[in-house]
Amino acid sequence: MKDKTQNVQNKQNKISLLGLLGLLGLLGLITGNIGFYGFFGFFGFFNFSKILPDERFKLNVNKAAKNAFMAGLIIFPMLLLLECLTQSYPAYGIGIAVNFAVQILTFSLTLSRYEKNGDE
Repeated sequence: MKDKTQNVQNKQNKISLLGLLGLLGLLGLITGNIGFYGFFGFFGFFNFSKILPDERFKLNVNKAAKNAFMAGLIIFPMLLLLECLTQSYPAYGIGIAVNFAVQILTFSLTLSRYEKNGDE
């Protein structure tokens, strides 16, 4: 019985390791490129270290990942079409950045909502 409780206490929530990507925001301070400042938002993932990665949490992560993937599938073709119609080559980079940001925000917000509200 003691081994099982130690095993549960030693489990780390690996989602919280995404918070390390927040260190990329420091490149914005060093290089002066404001595009890197958005990475500071990844520090919010460190809050998930307090949550025990049980079956419900894993289910919520899967649902949030599905939502983020679907958001990317919807937004990327629309941005690609807009960029092709305007024939603005710098817009390709902006479109990819917007798509990435929307996917990360969708994942983060829906995962937080699922964890707050429980099963729905």
